[in-house]
Amino acid sequence: MTSPSYSSHFSIANIPFGVASSKSHPIQCVTRLENEVVFLVELQQSGIFTEVSGLPEGIFQKSTLNEYAALDKSIQRQVRAVLQEVLKKPLPANFTEDISGVTLHLPVSVGGFTDFSCSLHHVRNAGRAIMNDPTPPPGFFHFPVGYNGRTSTIVISGTPIIRPNGHFYDRSSSSEKKPIIYGPSRAMDYELEIGLIVGKKLDASKGLNAKDADEYIFGMVILNDWSSRDVQGCEMKPLGPLNGKSFGTSISPWVITLDALEPFKVPGPKPEVTLASHLEDISISSYDIGMTVEIIAAGQVSTVTESNHQHLHWSGRQMAAHLASAGTDLETGDILGTGTVSGPDEGTLGCLIEMTKAGKEPIRLVDGSTRSYLEDGDVVRMTAMAGGAGSGVGFGECVGELKPARSL
Repeated sequence: MTSPSYSSHFSIANIPFGVASSKSHPIQCVTRLENEVVFLVELQQSGIFTEVSGLPEGIFQKSTLNEYAALDKSIQRQVRAVLQEVLKKPLPANFTEDISGVTLHLPVSVGGFTDFSCSLHHVRNAGRAIMNDPTPPPGFFHFPVGYNGRTSTIVISGTPIIRPNGHFYDRSSSSEKKPIIYGPSRAMDYELEIGLIVGKKLDASKGLNAKDADEYIFGMVILNDWSSRDVQGCEMKPLGPLNGKSFGTSISPWVITLDALEPFKVPGPKPEVTLASHLEDISISSYDIGMTVEIIAAGQVSTVTESNHQHLHWSGRQMAAHLASAGTDLETGDILGTGTVSGPDEGTLGCLIEMTKAGKEPIRLVDGSTRSYLEDGDVVRMTAMAGGAGSGVGFGECVGELKPARSL
């Protein structure tokens, strides 16, 4: 089926950044206005950025946004202001192409990936579904819990995801003590997340306060943290996830800057306990970003989730500050995932393990079929829009099709 164009997501109020190529344009940094992809190399060579102080020549000729993302915010804001003015008028034909004629690439070279678990609703729902215990982890209210993931399997939206093989408990066995077997995962899931892209580098051991963290965050993408629940469940005693999470993580191609999201800032949750000083944040620290999940099966689209970023208990600023607090660095292009964005109600749950109570209560799709977990051929499509329809500041889509496991 034809994918929506998401033209309305990319108004003059947005000015996202990405990386693209086409038959007539080599891979380079781009922005987007409605359905037109704007090639920034041509714009810079035409001289429109001559008044932007500190913008290096040729910076948009790169195959990633890393060098641009690492620039001071003051330079990026000047570039954004110039683009918002220039794009009000038609550009020469060779400066732009329709979105249908370009190939989108990973926007950044990712050096590190840390996935957090920032939703209180998610940890309670998942705990209740798996262990019949909704109690959050002991540290949840003190800091944003997380783990370091695998960067080599972060892929751009549209890349197929192969069902992983792994070890898991054979729940179909009649034995009281379920044996551990190896084979294709039987419990494939998705996780609806936002990914923060680190911009300016933070040196190791420097530390960071949440109140200052925006200077180090370039922007946001939609992130689907594909999850093999049976493999994950088998390996998380006593350590964190490994192969249950390492086989594929999808991100959307357009980085939405914090400047574009500024009008949609909303109050964040109030702390449950006294926080360490580096985690103290301003009260207006979250964003009104509506997020949707669709499962496409047999050509039919089923909307299964409508959630919102502001349901999260921890802000992206706190995520960055907590990661830096142990003495680690933040490198340009690092991705910090929020963890599953789940709300308090049934229709706001961000993954199947919550919706189906760990597979025990399947959901019904519009074609009449049911799902406890994903089946081969299912397409998961995630979209996000700040401030609701009509704002013009959206993320487009993050989409992936689940393919069969490789032969053993």
